Amino acid sequence: MPIVTVEKPLKTVLGDDGADSLIRLLNQVKQDQKEDILLFVEEKFERRLSLEISKVNERLSEGISRVNERLSEEISKVNERLSEEISRVNERLSSEISKVNERITSEVAELSKQMNENDNKLLVQIHKSQANLIKWMFIFWVGQIGAIMAILFAFFNK
Repeated sequence: MPIVTVEKPLKTVLGDDGADSLIRLLNQVKQDQKEDILLFVEEKFERRLSLEISKVNERLSEGISRVNERLSEEISKVNERLSEEISRVNERLSSEISKVNERITSEVAELSKQMNENDNKLLVQIHKSQANLIKWMFIFWVGQIGAIMAILFAFFNK
């Protein structure tokens, strides 16, 4: 707020020009003082703000590092549990695979045995069929030889 008036006794001593100069001087000093105070307060505020920001940053860094440590611990625990579960599943899978392999082996052996029995039965049946066929072929040949002999005997007896 600028100084606007000078009291009358001071104005009479200084005169109008002197009073106006004094008012300007006082206003300028007051303005300079105001600017200096604002600059000082601004610098102090900036320092305080920087200090508080650095404290907040430090607390944030500490908090983040604690969270990272805890996260790392939890991740390692999860990895351990996961590894244990995977090994259990692998063991169960190996066990089941070996059971399936044993079952397949026994089934294949049983099928092989059945196939051998069926092969033997089939061979016996084929041999019976061949024997029966040879028997009928022999009967047919005897009949043919008999018929040819009868024709020859009839032809030469005349």
